[in-house]
Amino acid sequence: MNILEIFGLSYTVLLEVILINIVLSGDNAVVIAMASRNVPKRQQKKAIFWGTFGAIILRLLFAIAIVYLLDLPFVTFVGGLLLVYIAIKLLLGEDENYHREAGSSLISAVKTIIIADAIMSLDNVLAIAGAVEGNIAGIFIGVIVSIPLVVFGSQLILKAMEKYPLISYAGAGILAWTAGEMMVAEPKFEYFLPHDLHLLIPSAITVLVIGLGYLTNKIKTAKES
Repeated sequence: MNILEIFGLSYTVLLEVILINIVLSGDNAVVIAMASRNVPKRQQKKAIFWGTFGAIILRLLFAIAIVYLLDLPFVTFVGGLLLVYIAIKLLLGEDENYHREAGSSLISAVKTIIIADAIMSLDNVLAIAGAVEGNIAGIFIGVIVSIPLVVFGSQLILKAMEKYPLISYAGAGILAWTAGEMMVAEPKFEYFLPHDLHLLIPSAITVLVIGLGYLTNKIKTAKES
């Protein structure tokens, strides 16, 4: 008997869990990269490490509480609203802590990473829970598998943003789209929300976030020049 059989899993299920993480960890890597980009370069790896560490702990707590979370009304809708706010905040870079000493900047980035990743990990944990049919050990394995994907992915995206700043708008767009999908996926809206809006709402939110960020940054640049 191998270790997977001890936990009631198969290689097929493990492969499914890994594929889910590859698909769903991309937006988590984006938010970590965006939150870390304004931190002094020497502390960016610390921000990524501690932010990811805190986010993983919350994912494990989600894994334990997932059954109870599903029973709460409007969880995904409220999570989507919070994610819209975070997407705008990251794109504008308005957190005052970024303009103070390095320590405050690091703490601010870590807090943003943990909060945003916690919100965005709901779909990840739900998908894994479905794949392993509620097997808690399988959910834990899925969360652990996601760690290297998120850490290395965020570092690659961060380097790309430093070289091409406009990528930050694409990152904010991904977060906004994820937020829109969470909002329309709210089970309470299932029976009266037209199917056409399932595409329209995420699209509209994405355009609004990117447009607002672009115009605000342009005005800010004009005032500083």
